[in-house]
Amino acid sequence: MRIKVGVFFGGRSVEHEVSIISAIQAINSFDCSKYDIVPIYATRDGDLYVGGRIRDIDEYRDIPALLKKSQRVICVRDDGRLLLIKYPIKRFCSHIFCSIDVAFPIVHGTNVEDGALQGFFRTLSVPFVGSDVTASAVGMDKYVQKAILRMEGIPVLDCAKVFVKSFLNDPDGEIRCVEGIVPYPVIVKPTNLGSSIGIKRASGAAELREALEFAFLYAEMALVERAVPNLKEINCAVLGDRESAIASECEEPVNTDEILSYEDKYISGGKSGSKGMGSARRKLPADISPETREVVRDYAQRTFQALGCNGVSRVDFLMDSVSGELWVNEINTIPGSLSFYLFAPMGIQYDELLDRLVELALKREREQANITYSFDTNILSNYAGGGAKGAKR
Repeated sequence: MRIKVGVFFGGRSVEHEVSIISAIQAINSFDCSKYDIVPIYATRDGDLYVGGRIRDIDEYRDIPALLKKSQRVICVRDDGRLLLIKYPIKRFCSHIFCSIDVAFPIVHGTNVEDGALQGFFRTLSVPFVGSDVTASAVGMDKYVQKAILRMEGIPVLDCAKVFVKSFLNDPDGEIRCVEGIVPYPVIVKPTNLGSSIGIKRASGAAELREALEFAFLYAEMALVERAVPNLKEINCAVLGDRESAIASECEEPVNTDEILSYEDKYISGGKSGSKGMGSARRKLPADISPETREVVRDYAQRTFQALGCNGVSRVDFLMDSVSGELWVNEINTIPGSLSFYLFAPMGIQYDELLDRLVELALKREREQANITYSFDTNILSNYAGGGAKGAKR
């Protein structure tokens, strides 16, 4: 009997379009002899839609028209399965669209990749692919991520954090504070975005102010780090869980500017970016020594497990190509195109990667089933009301 997998994508995120590309790429790569795939598209407002046209990338050229040809649904848990209920519910009609056994979120960015969607699945007690709530949230917050990795002895760049309200109240004071922590030139980025969105380089106070204003278009907090000289970027993906994980081959993205841009990742490598990260320009394997390759792969695996990740994640590194110094830049808990192209050189093809991700989700669900989530007490039987008397002490 085939496993019914609901692939969730889209959502209220600036990386909405990237999610669509990644998800449809995966949908078309599943082994249909093992799985029934149900594509579930989340609009920017968070509404869910299903239907035959949802899996067609060309339909997303006109999303309002696509939604008119599709069925809106809501999610309801029923006996360990997730039911997709047609909405609005009509009298005298079948209201169940279908059920799914496993949720597979292929989403990027805030409100979806950051633990929000994972918390929804966890609340419904539905098996889902990828990192759990805490790891997803930490993976999205670059500042918290750095603090944990530093405690684990994994190299990261020092940084200054700036909150939008503090900046608006006293921009000159905040800039002076940053200058006291991080020397120019610097890189400014939102704390909780990916796909190189909202990032700028600054070489002085005026440029720093402009870069912070740009970052605050996308987030309430920004990070400021020193720009690495002689920069070489290296990426490495990891597949597994806390118990066992394997690192992929390393890639070296090819930039058109000093910073790897959104266009470098999703547009320049292929027509309309339709192949996602799989079509971005890169050196694969990366142009690094065998010794450096093993250091990168070791740090990637340690980062993945230190943050408690599950499924597949991509760890991005910054390297000074002259000194050889290396720093973890960030982790992507749901990487673009699921980083399938980084595992192909290791002999793991895309359909096998998807198999392993579903297996990891089901393994975690079996482990969760052994945990006790109730504690027998007589609190309610003895509760007689009285407002504050029932408060926790």
